[in-house]
Amino acid sequence: MTQSKQLLAGRRILITGAARGLGLAFAAAVAEAGASVALADILEDSLRQAVDGLCQRGLNVAGFKLDLSDPQSIEQCSGEAIAWLGGLDGLVNNAAVTNSGGRSSEQLEIDMWDRVMNVNVRGTWLMTNACLAPLRQSGCGSIVNLSSDTPLWGAPNLLAYVASKSAVIGMTRSLARELGADNITVNAIAPGLTLVEATEYVPQARHQMYHDRRAIQREQLPEDVCGAVIFALSDLSRFYTGQVMAVNGGFVMN
Repeated sequence: MTQSKQLLAGRRILITGAARGLGLAFAAAVAEAGASVALADILEDSLRQAVDGLCQRGLNVAGFKLDLSDPQSIEQCSGEAIAWLGGLDGLVNNAAVTNSGGRSSEQLEIDMWDRVMNVNVRGTWLMTNACLAPLRQSGCGSIVNLSSDTPLWGAPNLLAYVASKSAVIGMTRSLARELGADNITVNAIAPGLTLVEATEYVPQARHQMYHDRRAIQREQLPEDVCGAVIFALSDLSRFYTGQVMAVNGGFVMN
């Protein structure tokens, strides 16, 4: 990420779901691009290890516990993170749960549907609301919502997750219109199937399908998505809002 070294100099960024996987890759890339980064996650041990590792690299980061299913946790986390950062210029809504895989619509339990919606949709909405005041004060606020390419092609046997990530796209477009007057950009990034801890449960056949149908035929890594996140947080995208960036090697061309 050497080309992005100064793109986020002085920016203050909060990233949810940052203890591992895509979120941790985002945190590292954003911090290396010059930003101060607050990492938020429910996985306290992993979060502590992530922060320690980034600090050892000389990056300005701190960790904050977050349970997106709990509105009080959202308020506490956002308040503490923004206080540490001294304000807020960017929010990356990355945290999500994906535990509805492998079940048809008829097999999906109501409790699992509710869990996915509470975290992925309601939690994203509430975290965004909790951060709006400092983002307005920033004058160059950016919100980056992590969706998925699954709603772009209609992935089967993943209904709750696909529905939740479709909702994230809809929220992105609506918020972009609401917040444009405040000079806040709102964009969504829709990664393809990426090699991270959260996709270890995905059958090998689906990994192979993605590999074979991509225009760029290789596995997708967390680092492949970082450039889109940095772009969406930087001054390069100040007139770019309400958009969905499908970062998947050409599996879906949005």
